[in-house]
Amino acid sequence: MQNKTVRIALTKGRLEKKAIELFADIGYGTSHLEDRGRQLIAQIPEQNIEVVVAKPPDVLTFVQHGVCDIGIVGKDTIMECGGEYFEVLDLGVGKCRFALAGKKNTDFFSGYGVKKVATKYPNVTREYLEGKGVDAEIIKIEGSVELAPLLDLADGIVDLVETGSTLRENGLEELEKIADISARLIVNTVSMKLNKHRIDEIITKIEENL
Repeated sequence: MQNKTVRIALTKGRLEKKAIELFADIGYGTSHLEDRGRQLIAQIPEQNIEVVVAKPPDVLTFVQHGVCDIGIVGKDTIMECGGEYFEVLDLGVGKCRFALAGKKNTDFFSGYGVKKVATKYPNVTREYLEGKGVDAEIIKIEGSVELAPLLDLADGIVDLVETGSTLRENGLEELEKIADISARLIVNTVSMKLNKHRIDEIITKIEENL
């Protein structure tokens, strides 16, 4: 009896490349993934695996709704978007951190006025600031968040920081780390029951390689 196809959703870009390296390390043929061109769905035929490439929030949506069994996505997206699925493995790649940042030599937490904070991650920012007891107006920015303090649009920003070089080059500094971030492997709750053997097999192979 042929194994049921397992469909895996990968996050486009850097995490996609890291995931392909991971598949190669555990002995999966990745030629179809490396040479997919503009195709958004590719195959690992020897393992009967289908790979879907999507934006981070869509990876969560596809796994939550069961059109994909497994997803590889950043913890930042999980924290921002939430959802119903199992988060089963920290893959230890794509490491960075959520941080509060602002202009150098300023005390973000001083004073009693409402703070303005710019971010691409309003939900994470709101939860963090509420936990600190800070009364804040959150401004959603889609592009370079670092511009907001420079243009006096915001007192601070919440963003992903890897090395901090972009902050430093723009006269900003990290004020406080909020959370460590890395790529996570998530699984659809129904798939985990109905196709448990195959999914466990994939998880175990990846886990042994980490």
